[in-house]
Amino acid sequence: MPSSKKPKKPSDATATDATPTGLPPAKTSPTWWAPVMVAFMVIGLLWIVIYYLTDYTFPVKAWGNWNLGAGFGLMMVGFLMTTNWR
Repeated sequence: MPSSKKPKKPSDATATDATPTGLPPAKTSPTWWAPVMVAFMVIGLLWIVIYYLTDYTFPVKAWGNWNLGAGFGLMMVGFLMTTNWR
């Protein structure tokens, strides 16, 4: 009767790249990611608050209501950064 094949052992290259559980190592964000992410959201919020408090004339008077778009855009950049934060 023929004998069954024995399972292959993992090669040394794959054993050193993986954690003891056999999963790939976890990826982490750079240390500057979280502060920049929060800064975008806070600056965007402050942009909108300042726009309302200064009777729609500051930060950039020529932009008019586009100041709201700039503030929300900055906040959106910060929010989109949260989706890639590890």
